[in-house]
Amino acid sequence: MKRFFTILFLVVLVSCQHTEPKAKYVFYFIGDGMGLAQVALAEAYLAGSDGEIGSRTLNFTAFPVLGTVTTYSASNMVTCSSAAGTALATGTKTKNGMLGMAPDSVNLKAITYKIKEAGFKVGVSSTVTLDHATPGAFYANAASRSDYYNIAVQLPDTGFDFFGGGGFVQPEGRNKDQVSIITLIENAGYTLVYGMEEFDKSRDAEKMLLLQDKEKNYLGALPYAIDRKEGDLTHADVVTAAIDFLENEDGFFLMSESGQIDWACHSNDAKTSILETIDLDLAVQVAIDFAARHPRETLIIVTADHETGGLSLGWEGLHTMHSDQIAEQTASKDILLQSGDRKKADQISEMNQKARMWTTSSHTGIPVPVYAMGVKSELFSGRMDNTDIPKKICQAMGISF
Repeated sequence: MKRFFTILFLVVLVSCQHTEPKAKYVFYFIGDGMGLAQVALAEAYLAGSDGEIGSRTLNFTAFPVLGTVTTYSASNMVTCSSAAGTALATGTKTKNGMLGMAPDSVNLKAITYKIKEAGFKVGVSSTVTLDHATPGAFYANAASRSDYYNIAVQLPDTGFDFFGGGGFVQPEGRNKDQVSIITLIENAGYTLVYGMEEFDKSRDAEKMLLLQDKEKNYLGALPYAIDRKEGDLTHADVVTAAIDFLENEDGFFLMSESGQIDWACHSNDAKTSILETIDLDLAVQVAIDFAARHPRETLIIVTADHETGGLSLGWEGLHTMHSDQIAEQTASKDILLQSGDRKKADQISEMNQKARMWTTSSHTGIPVPVYAMGVKSELFSGRMDNTDIPKKICQAMGISF
């Protein structure tokens, strides 16, 4: 009898000491401007490319958990990227145009700092410049999202382990009379790496900033997928490098933005937005491959800051999307305008206008999707606000918000 109670005591003790699994490796993908219509259009395009009518599932749309996210800001039903980025990074709404600050101009603390303080390694990356709204919200505080130099100079002080992707809008300030942000970053102990070949030689660096090759406008955004040349740095490359650099026994957190879905939608350029959405999906696949090696420790979240363009999938739009004309588009409208090829850019505009797929060239206030898989992914099911997502991430990681 005594032995029975001893065994019972030990069973109860072990049960009481049992702790639920926590997310040790967290990927937070943000498709800037990516509403449900952008996702559906990319899936329809993939099916149509094979001559099929229907929808081919993206990697992240196959995730077992799906929710919806409201995106309004503290000042407007239709948010801007900095207010939405602030909500996704800090769990607090702010006014349009503000970054990492509450409406009363008090600095907010992004979850990246909380996660770093908890002993995890931290990475921030984007396909656009690192001083833009979404990446900036995860490390900076600014009264105006357009104060690019002030945002950028806060990056070296974070102590975060990895930054990657695009460069900086104003690396030497608005008037080009400030200390280069590159110099400040190097002085803070970061190793600057240009392209994946250099990355392979620099894995033992303490902290890293990965940019594209110097001869390829390394301080600008990464090329659109439709404009990409052989050897160009891709979103998937950046995520691959981040994993290789950040992986350790204590865990890591990576926020990775696909920023040019938004830019393509502002331009009402359907083909470019489709390929950017697919490009995000390829980057997510890198995280999925990592999760396959760490299935009980990994959480992957894919969401958006807002929808851009008021995209719809009406009959005329889908008919035009499957036409030879859109299949033959080999460059983004933006790069054609930059190169002075107004004729081809106008042809793309005419095609999109004929398709009647767009209702605006700006943002909209509709909810966006959130997809999740892995440890604690059930937290992201159902309806939520954008301010809930960073709180749920902290919960999943066992970190006080």
